[in-house]
Amino acid sequence: MSSKSKAPTSNHLIAGAASGFTSAIALQPFDLMKTRLQQIDSRSTGMGVDRLVGIARSIVDAHGWRGLWRGTNATLLRNVPGVAVYLYGLQGIRSHMTKMPQFRAPVTAVQNSVTTVLPKLSREGDLFAGAIARVTVGFLLNPFTVVKARFESDLFNYKTMGEAFRGILRKQGAVGLLSGWTPSAIRDAPYAGIFLLFYEQIKDSTERAVTRSHKQPFPGLIHSFSAATAAAIASCITHPFDVVKTKMQLRPERYTSLTNAIWIVLKEKTFFNGLALRMSRKVLSSALTWTVYEGVLLLLRDRQAAL
Repeated sequence: MSSKSKAPTSNHLIAGAASGFTSAIALQPFDLMKTRLQQIDSRSTGMGVDRLVGIARSIVDAHGWRGLWRGTNATLLRNVPGVAVYLYGLQGIRSHMTKMPQFRAPVTAVQNSVTTVLPKLSREGDLFAGAIARVTVGFLLNPFTVVKARFESDLFNYKTMGEAFRGILRKQGAVGLLSGWTPSAIRDAPYAGIFLLFYEQIKDSTERAVTRSHKQPFPGLIHSFSAATAAAIASCITHPFDVVKTKMQLRPERYTSLTNAIWIVLKEKTFFNGLALRMSRKVLSSALTWTVYEGVLLLLRDRQAAL
């Protein structure tokens, strides 16, 4: 592995926190409207511009433009440490896996990349590393995910984070803070693995193609294009479990178990509610997150090298 990939571990926390903050602030309205679509139990009629405009208008009429950022505090509490810890943990896992022959990157990988400082793995390595890191962090931060979903829904009228936590604990006990974790894990493990697999493959292929054309690779464009494409693919594959997760977190009295929730969602044909919004959000979020993350790592590496 090139020495370029041996960035201080603190760099990954700093870069991860910066990318999590940026995407959370910029894209909260997408999460809010996706949650409002998924709380509907009737059969999906698709995203529809008129439908989205109606949802947005009702939010603005009730809360003003700031209402489109309802739940941002919960999102920040979840995303800033969550993305930082995820990317930090992912880096540790990948670095460890580079020592395992079965997970080492093939010779075709761009070993001395000018667009990244991250270690290289095989396809199987990226798949496993992404899944393990994401599920672990998802479990630790699930209480904030539950509160975030309820803030974004109009089924609850919480005023503060403390009120939301107290309400959940009073009605459901501590187990309420883990509502929806199983479908979240079933969604997040393949999503993170598939995303990382395609992200690294697209990034390497794009850099090789640009280099072969005798042009200078532009890291920001390569990162954003690779992340956006990988996010679109992973979102399509895993979206049904995102719907199940949201419904279990919002209506635990109706969606009492994973199998029960899946059965109701299948029966009502709502398993693709909010797909376009989630995909749009994931595409933009991933492009922002990974462009900022890798960009900050490159910047910190260059600054430390100059000292």
